[in-house]
Amino acid sequence: MTTRTRSARTLVAFVLVFLITGGFASAFNAQAAFAATYVPISGTGSTWSQNALDQWRRNVQANYGMTVNYSGNGSSGGRQDFIAGSVDFAISEIPFQTKPEDGSAPEKPKTPFAYMPIVAGGTSFMYNLKIGGKRVTNLRLAGETITKIFTGVIKNWNDPQIARDNPDLTLPDKPIVPVVRSDGSGSTAQFTLWMSKQHPAIWNTFCASVNRPVPCGLTSLYPTPPNGKAQALSLGVAGYVSQDYGEGAITYVEYSYALKSGFPVAQVLNNSGNYVLPTGAAVAVALQNAVINTTESSPDYLTQNLDGVYNSADPVAYPLSSYSYMIVPTATTANFTTQKGVSLSTFANYMLCEGQKQAEVLGYSPLPANLVNAGLDQVKRIPGATAAASVCAPGSITPPPTAASGADAAAAAAAAASATDAASTSTDTALYDSNGALLSGGSAGGAVSAPFTVADTGFAGSQFVMLFAGVLVIAAIALPPLFSRRLKRAGGKNPGQ
Repeated sequence: MTTRTRSARTLVAFVLVFLITGGFASAFNAQAAFAATYVPISGTGSTWSQNALDQWRRNVQANYGMTVNYSGNGSSGGRQDFIAGSVDFAISEIPFQTKPEDGSAPEKPKTPFAYMPIVAGGTSFMYNLKIGGKRVTNLRLAGETITKIFTGVIKNWNDPQIARDNPDLTLPDKPIVPVVRSDGSGSTAQFTLWMSKQHPAIWNTFCASVNRPVPCGLTSLYPTPPNGKAQALSLGVAGYVSQDYGEGAITYVEYSYALKSGFPVAQVLNNSGNYVLPTGAAVAVALQNAVINTTESSPDYLTQNLDGVYNSADPVAYPLSSYSYMIVPTATTANFTTQKGVSLSTFANYMLCEGQKQAEVLGYSPLPANLVNAGLDQVKRIPGATAAASVCAPGSITPPPTAASGADAAAAAAAAASATDAASTSTDTALYDSNGALLSGGSAGGAVSAPFTVADTGFAGSQFVMLFAGVLVIAAIALPPLFSRRLKRAGGKNPGQ
């Protein structure tokens, strides 16, 4: 082999080795950096929000390789875990309580924190009722009727007050079983707050009968009515109602759980005289009347006053509408590092942006744009949060529907209720795959959702390097023998050179 041949082969090999090792090292380093960015994080709390949260956790696991652990132990449990420092975040429907109703010590976290809205929804009234062996799917209930049912005043389904709400139904002579939460619950807090504001006399009388102090306001721990049952977590109350032995039962639960169970929820009478279901649009319209604490220096910044929601004059507004909070740390601790902050802020930004697109099919309502933007500002306060991840892509935020009015709105509300009635006739148990997609059973309006897919960005620089390196591999194999044969032939024709 001539010196020229060896030099050519050496040059090609050197370039090849440089590019391959550099390209692959760059790719591996990028992958390692990607994996190292997202350390596992954990949280506890609300079951009200859990169906949405579980779907979003699956999405970021599949697309980002991020592990987010979550246990739905109730809002009260989540707040206590955050105070104890045993979790990285908590989910709750109500803020920390300065005067807990059970007389316990005020809830005062040692870690600085912020409230971040994550998802809106309606507290619904899921029921299991049959007439002549056929399931009722179009039950209507006024607020006073609901309050009397859950305080034991109304005990039978054929009560005259329920009959007035449902003139087209011949209701059965069957006992009502109100199913309440046995654990500290944000759902209970939201429901009891509504009763204390809208029907205080009935609620206070019930509290006095079970030895609760009066006047009785918001409580996270529901006193079980004499004719009622108590079950733990949203899954527990929904599970009781959906069983055969649950015929005659009614519970308060997030709409998402009723959808997953394939069971109907009551249409609730609003302030305009319309019976409305807790659809995403009805919740979004109602929440336009929420008064949000916008004082940034307030410890309750971004928390909600729902008096205007309860009494909204909009014909399509659902009166028991609210939203849930993620409680996030705004300083590092022995357990919460900036690495965890990177994971938590990425997850939080995903929920506020892309996650809102899935809210309605999961039985919730997307947050209005003002709450999304306010939430994004809170994400920036998480240690380790990156500014690049703090802005939603165009079109990610769903604008709230325009407030309806007049006879057209009432007709639209009735049409929506009729459509949902028709979709709620299935008695099959809903089956879901690992991504939360409905496989079989349940109502046609079940929580069908596809996992979020990261957009294809095309060829990047590292991919061009890899392609070029592959071409050089082929060249390193094919070219040296070719050069060698040509040089040999050239050498044979000109032996004197």
